Amino acid sequence: MSDAKADEESSSNYLDDIEDGAGCTEIWEHLSNRREAESDDEEEDD
Repeated sequence: MSDAKADEESSSNYLDDIEDGAGCTEIWEHLSNRREAESDDEEEDD
């Protein structure tokens, strides 16, 4: 796999859990929930 192809795939991994055909609202909600969960995980590590 070329570096460009690997970069392209890794840059869109955050969309893997979103169903095909999802709209802007669903994507925004998914990303917000994911950021919140990551933030909570960081706080627990401190």
